[in-house]
Formats: sequence, structure tokens, C-alpha cells
Amino acid sequence: MNVPVKLQIGDEIRIVAPSRSGAILSEDGVKSATERLEALGFKVTFGTYAFESDLQHSASIEHRIEDVHEAFRDPAVKGILTVIGGFNSNELLPFLDYELIGNNPKVFCGYSDITAIASAITAKTGMITYSGPHFSSFSMDIGREWQTEFFKKCLMQEEHFAITPSEQWSDDSWYMDQENRTFEPTEWKVYNEGTAEGQIFGANLCTLNLLQGTEYMPDLGDSILFLEDDEMTIPETFARDLASLLQVAGEIRGLVIGRFQRSSKVTDEQIQYILDKHPMLQNIPVLYDVDFGHTQPMFTFPIGGEAILNSADCSIELTKF
Repeated sequence: MNVPVKLQIGDEIRIVAPSRSGAILSEDGVKSATERLEALGFKVTFGTYAFESDLQHSASIEHRIEDVHEAFRDPAVKGILTVIGGFNSNELLPFLDYELIGNNPKVFCGYSDITAIASAITAKTGMITYSGPHFSSFSMDIGREWQTEFFKKCLMQEEHFAITPSEQWSDDSWYMDQENRTFEPTEWKVYNEGTAEGQIFGANLCTLNLLQGTEYMPDLGDSILFLEDDEMTIPETFARDLASLLQVAGEIRGLVIGRFQRSSKVTDEQIQYILDKHPMLQNIPVLYDVDFGHTQPMFTFPIGGEAILNSADCSIELTKF
């Protein structure tokens, strides 16, 4: 795998919107996210069409492609952050210039719907991409410090590091009310104990499944899958989507499941019931309720990178990122 050069203080980060438009963000949100990235030492610039908005709160395929290509083409740009997630980044996949992207490797980070474009880039170019905070995520006040710490560790340092649980988590609508938030203690949970070392693939489950049967789907065999889903899922759809992905993946080495939002009703009981259906999961390490996905805070991890998973002591060490 081709590991992009790590970000450094003074680097330019380009903000692009391959899914939903930046127009859905408030002016205060854009201002605070920009200021916080600048406080980390970055120069922040925006794609020409990052705030274009159509009937579905996105931009045209042509304009989104142009912004992504320009971000990879511009030698001054060292990292690319997505504005936010959404529903339609997979529309771009047939039109991306993967040769251009592969010849200009650089940090590309986002989560949720960005899973489609990030996974496709990794599959087509061999370049590691990253599941982690969007540009908009930096406008969050409480809980941002832990999230930023692991963003920096994954994208700005060379040394191997262990991902450890946050102290507390929340799934409230922080972007609507930054003051009145509810947190509770974090607990990563063990479904099956064991250790595994391997390549990481995954992120948003329902989005990754959109790539099945296409040339944009990574080879998931012998990988450690990191999977999460959002409040639009329910236990039945999570069960269906997980079964579908495991059938495509074949043998995997480990499974790490991000924490579900409460409104999904994917409870401990439901997770145990769903995982019990799969014999392969009885013989590999499996963790769940882990700090990534659509709850806060989240850590950053490399799609196509490598990790050592020890579910018995709830540890994840990134070794290639």
C-alpha cells in the first residue's frame, strides 16, 4: 500500500464536498472549523464548488469531480478533508481519474458516505485513505480534544500508536446545540476474545455495500473489518447488511464495530444476537461499541492500512497508516 506523506504544520488542507454541500453548514460552523484547523497549524482552502447546492443539497457530478481532481493535482495541497457525508459520493466513481490520484498521493479523510469514494480510491490506486473527522467535525466544541488527538496521531506522526477508548461519548445533535449535551462513560465491549494482525478495510457498512459487484470494491479477504452505521439503520438492516458483506469478504481475521446511535435500537442484546448467527465470528477477535462512526468522539483509522487487534484487552495498535 502507498502511504501518503504525513501532514505537517504549515501544510495546506483543501476542503471538498464529494457528497453533501458545505452550504448546509452554518456560517459560524464554517468559521469555527476553519479556525480550529488553522490553530493546528494548517492553511485551509476550499474547492471552487464546495458550497454549491442543488435540489439534493449537493453539487453536480462534474463540479464535484473537478474539485477532487484539482485538490489532488495542486502540489501546494498536502491533505484533503471532506465537508460532510451524505448519500451520493458513489456517483463520482466512474468519472474519477485514478491515475491522477495515484500519481499524487496525499491524505484524504472523511467518514460516513465518504466510505464509497475513499474505498474506491484505495482499491483502484493502492493508496491508503482515512476514515476520520470531516471538516465540519472540527466545529464541535465538547469532545473535540480526544478526537483531534487521534486525528493528529494518525495523520501527522510516523510512530506506531495504540488507540485507546475515550473517557466519555455522546450521540446527541451537537451541531444544533453545543451547550446542552449528554455524555456517558465509554466502554468498548468484547464479543469474542483473540488477537489478529492484518489490513484494515471498512467504515460505513451500508455505503461500503454499494460497491459490491463493482471494480471499486476492495478485496476484503484476510482483513480486519472496521464497520459502523448510522441512525437510519435498525437491527434488521444491520443484520442483513453485515451478512451480505461477510459473504463477499470470505475469511476475515477480525471485526471491530463502531458504536451505534441510540435511535437505531441496535442494542447489546441485538448485537449479540446478530453476531451469534455467523460461525466465522466465533473464532476471530470481535469488538463492538468502539469509538468511531456516528457518535462522538471518533478516532481516525487508515483504509488499507494495517493494525494489531487484541480484543481481550480492548486494544488496537496501528502499524501501517
